[in-house]
Order: sequence, then C-alpha cells, then structure tokens
Amino acid sequence: MRLLYLVRHGETDWNLEGRWQGATDVPLNDRGRDQARDLAERLRYHPIGAVGASDLSRARETGEIIAQMLSVPFVGAHAGLRERSYGVLEGRTREESMALHPEVWKDHVHGTLLEAPGAEPHATVASRMHETLESLTLAHADDKRALVVVTHGGSMRVFLDRTLGRLVPPVPNVGVYLVPHDGERFSAASLLDEQE
Repeated sequence: MRLLYLVRHGETDWNLEGRWQGATDVPLNDRGRDQARDLAERLRYHPIGAVGASDLSRARETGEIIAQMLSVPFVGAHAGLRERSYGVLEGRTREESMALHPEVWKDHVHGTLLEAPGAEPHATVASRMHETLESLTLAHADDKRALVVVTHGGSMRVFLDRTLGRLVPPVPNVGVYLVPHDGERFSAASLLDEQE
C-alpha cells in the first residue's frame, strides 16, 4: 500500500483577494512560502520519499520548499496536475462572479462542483489528474514511503469526487488529503488532520 499526500499549494495574493486563479500562473506570496515551510515541519516525522507538483509556480514552489526542507527528491513539475481553468470566472473575484454569473455562483454556494461556462470539464480534469497521479505513484512504487504531490484545490476536489466518489469541501491552502494506492487503484481519502 502506497500513501499519497495530496496537498493544495500555499497562499497567493489572488487567494487573499478571493479571485479565481484557475490555470493562471499566480506565484506564492510570503505567507504561502511560510505555509509551505510549516507543512514541511508537520511532515518531518512522516515517512516521505519524494515530492512532485503541478507546473504552475504556486504549486511548484510549495513542492520545492517541502522537498528541500525534508531533504527528499523533487520529482518534477507536471502539467497534468494543474488547476482547472474556470472559464468566464477566471481572474474574477467572488463578488464579480456573483454579480455577473449568479446561477453559476448559486450552484457553487450549494456545494456542487463549479461548472462555469468555458471552464475545463470535470471529466477532463479527473482524467488528467488520475493519469498523472497514477503515473507518479507507479514510478515510485519501489519506495514504500509516502509521495507528496502539490496541486490545486479545484483539481483536488474534482479528482476526489470523480475518482473516489467523495465530494469534499473547499480545500484550504496547504490542506492535505491522504490517498492510499494499493498498486492497482486509489482508495478512500481522508484529511491529514483526521490522522494526527
């Protein structure tokens, strides 16, 4: 059984502004870097073998900080782990989204996965996330230690919903889900905080 630590990146200025980042490459801010260092300290006594990440800079830098602090290999940045695009909402604040697209926003508030016009379809996100995570997990199958993968809140939620049948609430910055892989498939996920 291989354990995957699925991590959302640290904070960005757009997170502070309540702005949909999506596939836009927004860097970490200083607090996001501190969050990455704090998470690395939390993981210090967990058996971690390697760290991978999305190729968007906010996730990549979060992963590089964690790998450096844990003295484990950073196994690359992968486009398949990117945040999903949010179509007409990308770059907009929550307030702008409510005003311009109230029906889409209503669905989001009621806990469904956001499906904005022009956004990357959920099935596409789930497929590329699953394929990339499976590839990373199997590539490091000989190392029984956990693999940390830094990605994005929206893509994490779609992956967990579509692959594991579990719709999770919005994931905070540096929130962590533990996802076991038995050598053939992923199984039920749980929050790291539930395990500590």
